Amino acid sequence: MNASAHSIPHDHDHHDAHGHDDGHGHGHITLQYQPGLPLSRGKLIMWLFLSTEIMFFAALLGSYVVLRFGASVWPKPHHVHLSEPIGAFNTFVLICSSVTIVLALEAARANKASVAKMWMLLTLLLGSLFLGVKAYEYAAKFSHGIYPARPHSRIYERPDLYYGSAVRARLDELRKVPVASVPAVLRDASTDSAAKAGDTVDVLKRLDDVSADKLTAEQQAARGRLQQLQKMVANPDQQMFDMAVVADQVMPLATEGADHGGGHGGGHGLNDTFPWLRLPAVIPGGNMWASTYFLLTGFHAIHVAVGLLVFAIMLTWKLDAKRAGGIENAGLYWHFVDLVWIFLFPLMYLF
Repeated sequence: MNASAHSIPHDHDHHDAHGHDDGHGHGHITLQYQPGLPLSRGKLIMWLFLSTEIMFFAALLGSYVVLRFGASVWPKPHHVHLSEPIGAFNTFVLICSSVTIVLALEAARANKASVAKMWMLLTLLLGSLFLGVKAYEYAAKFSHGIYPARPHSRIYERPDLYYGSAVRARLDELRKVPVASVPAVLRDASTDSAAKAGDTVDVLKRLDDVSADKLTAEQQAARGRLQQLQKMVANPDQQMFDMAVVADQVMPLATEGADHGGGHGGGHGLNDTFPWLRLPAVIPGGNMWASTYFLLTGFHAIHVAVGLLVFAIMLTWKLDAKRAGGIENAGLYWHFVDLVWIFLFPLMYLF
């Protein structure tokens, strides 16, 4: 029996459904096979895969919305050094990459392999630019201690006694810094060269002793504030207000419109002036924000990296009409990655 057609013999006095003779002595009916979905197997598998990815990101985005709008306090984008213009630029880059992958597909269907490869290469470059900008943004967060960590990150929710204890502990660590880790501006060639393995240095004392001509005007002013901060933290009768002053000296919350995307915020905090201090900072709601931000953007970045790997492999092929199906499937995945970012950008950067 044929899977696509089946012939049924009939006798001479065959009648149709209404009892009329069909006029044929040996008539037959041909049944044609009709596929349920006019899709290739590759495209069907890609859609099934994307359906699981949609559920995955829907759960992540839904959880973020619940946490974001259910939290009693949530930092503003400029408080966590998040730049809306940089995020908008990255969105534009990713949208352009979706256009170039479509142009690569159309060129491949027209059997223009060299043109298709050019558009595919441009897609790869745009996706790489997206990841590069994201790495730049991550560096701005890392430089301010904004990242989830165990047992506790450098972010504290409020300037309380726990925060004061953390600042005091960090200052104690700075008084016993290995010689190899001493900041360049505080190095003493005659002393450090003769130091033994395991020797430590009090970098806070060295900062106090360094000559003014080796420091900028901003660093000189920050050195005076750091000396006052040490006295304040050392006071066992510290009050909540004092810790708020300490937090503002360490890393004041950036104001809207400041250069928070470049990693310097307002540029007036002690951590900004002396990055090696790495003192704990106060950002209300900062820990929850950091956890959700790096989780969502991190998973998205992994998906972008996977797409770039696929594009790099496809660049080794001859992208003619025979490869159009593979390019189309890769494009479907890339459009999904782009769509996810269209949801992430307003949620994380604008609200």
